[in-house]
Amino acid sequence: MKDAVRPFTRAVRDTGAWTRGLAGYVAGTPAGAPVVGYGQRVPSRDEVAVGGIIKLQELQQAFREAACRYNVLYLVSSRLPDGAVSQARWARRKGAKVVLNQNGVAYPAWYGPGWDRENAPMSRLIEIADHVFYQSAFCKLSADTFARPRAGSSEILFNAVDTGRFSPARAPAVRAGLTLLLGGSQDIWYRLDTALQVLGLIVERGADARLLITGRLRWIHQPDEARRQADARVSELGLADRVTFLGPYGQADAPDIFRRADLLLHTKYNDPCPAVVVEALASGLPVVYSRSGGVPELVGADAGIGIDAPLDWERNIPPDPAAMADAVLTIADRRRVFAEAARQRAVDTLNIERWIARHRAVFEAAA
Repeated sequence: MKDAVRPFTRAVRDTGAWTRGLAGYVAGTPAGAPVVGYGQRVPSRDEVAVGGIIKLQELQQAFREAACRYNVLYLVSSRLPDGAVSQARWARRKGAKVVLNQNGVAYPAWYGPGWDRENAPMSRLIEIADHVFYQSAFCKLSADTFARPRAGSSEILFNAVDTGRFSPARAPAVRAGLTLLLGGSQDIWYRLDTALQVLGLIVERGADARLLITGRLRWIHQPDEARRQADARVSELGLADRVTFLGPYGQADAPDIFRRADLLLHTKYNDPCPAVVVEALASGLPVVYSRSGGVPELVGADAGIGIDAPLDWERNIPPDPAAMADAVLTIADRRRVFAEAARQRAVDTLNIERWIARHRAVFEAAA
């Protein structure tokens, strides 16, 4: 029954997208300043939201928005609305411009069989769009390899952060020991397990350390069972009094979560351009990470320590916990230097003002 329902559900959603596209066509295209449509509802900052939708929240603050009567349709590949290709085609018919923010794509190690079908809408949007923002050079490489090389206007523009909202605490908290943060949502088991192993190793070496874990535990479909597995692993490693699960959070709560930590552990392999890394840097948190994907481009030379990793599209390669533990202890010995470098990296390179300015230039040229 489940398999029988899926095509029907997909057809309903595609029909709804076609109807929204037609409504936009009938509403027309305003002249003048950019008016941006997103093809979907964008949650407020008080709501729990992760991934690509957060970028739309930032654009909402800077540009007038309209559900139908827009002159720019803005799409984020990691959070496409239903029937995104259909909506983009309707937008072009009515004279609106289509701008695509391209994150990573599906590939064998990450998605498994069917990665080409998953990438098909992104491939078509890369072709249809008037301009493509690639979130990192790695995003462009993966899209060129597994979706479609871009022939038209494009550029690399890192994800950005409001460095006024995300900033170190004015009066840093006096904490005993070292507090590590595993941010984002925990959708792959090895990400969590690697972080727990790192914590166990640095505790074995005499460090007084704790780990905060955010987001949903969703490497399996049953949340209660995922939490049971996580608790069992924490207990097995003897870390029950050193690990805190914070659960999902909204963007309004995010700055305070980062201020509770001293360092971000980012254990995901081939992460294209994670917002959690950008937000951590702005909050003065150096990053220990897998030197893969787009993360090295974000962190730069001085704001953290990367663990060497080969480029592999066929398998995930978790970072070595012992090497990560060494990196954590190196940063702990020079915490202030690394923290200042992290903050400066965000201010100089990842500030939301530059990101908005580039969008404004592209939107105004298109409007």
